[in-house]
Amino acid sequence: MAVSESKLQHSPTLNTILMVEETLKDTDSIITIPELKKKLPKKVNHNTLKVILEYLEESNKIAVSLKGITWIFNTNVNLRNVVHNGLEL
Repeated sequence: MAVSESKLQHSPTLNTILMVEETLKDTDSIITIPELKKKLPKKVNHNTLKVILEYLEESNKIAVSLKGITWIFNTNVNLRNVVHNGLEL
């Protein structure tokens, strides 16, 4: 995967990524980017936030739609096994 030069200028730290992850996990429903920015404990550069959201979406931790962002990652091993080994309809 090629990393663009603009992404290198806004590389997030691990602490920033974890902060965004925790905020999204604690959100009960769909949230927009402006709402997310207000909920974050610290300010995050918009371009840095976009890089973090791209990473979280690529790693299947969030779903992004026209309505907003929602946390979808589940750590339940049993649920992941059922989904992985389940029957296709």
